[in-house]
Amino acid sequence: MQNERLRAALLERGLTLDELATTIDVDAKTVERWVTTGRTPYRRHRYAVAAQLGLDETYLWPDALTPDQIAGASESEIVTVYPHRWSVPSDLWRRMFETAEHEIGVLVFSGLFLSEDSGIHRVLRAKADTGVRVRILLGDPNSAAVAQRGTDEGLEDAMAAKIRNALVMYRRLRNVEGIDFRLHETILYNSIYRADDQLLVNTHIYGFPAAQAPVIHLRKVAGGSMVTNYVESFEQVWGRAQEME
Repeated sequence: MQNERLRAALLERGLTLDELATTIDVDAKTVERWVTTGRTPYRRHRYAVAAQLGLDETYLWPDALTPDQIAGASESEIVTVYPHRWSVPSDLWRRMFETAEHEIGVLVFSGLFLSEDSGIHRVLRAKADTGVRVRILLGDPNSAAVAQRGTDEGLEDAMAAKIRNALVMYRRLRNVEGIDFRLHETILYNSIYRADDQLLVNTHIYGFPAAQAPVIHLRKVAGGSMVTNYVESFEQVWGRAQEME
């Protein structure tokens, strides 16, 4: 069986079999067999190919790792867990975004605390100026999902008001090239803050505001699935969200 995922990844990136072989220091015929016969490479080569293509090893070779290996790698992605969002060190948000070289993403209902932080604003603008893609997803204040979340947290209409306030706070970033805002109508189970392969995931608990809920600090580990799943969730919401003028 041919490895169509590997073939498609090479085509999308404009890489030939010879070029990939040279990059990871293997014979071109070996790379050809990975594509045409579906042969699974040694793990060190899987790491090298995945890193070169910017994809996960488990995406290119879904059956290469055992469930125990995937579970172990996923557990290793957990850097630490904070019992409440307010217990996350205040400078961690800024330091994490400062590490980004390719991608910054924020998926929240309001994330008002972030929109009020002028230091975060400076980091987002500076990163966008260097070519980092910055995407911010806020809840649509007129959506049923936001109304329900307001009810769940005991805030009622205040949740929609917080989003509108966040939009005002972000007004100076909304016309910055490289920073994109969208409004979503998704029921969020977590808020996601991303800097490349590093995430802060703020869980949501019924009846409690997000500031009282735990935050999981994650960093991508080869073969792990937690970061990959959260990133995929972000992308799905982004793809369905409404662009802002």
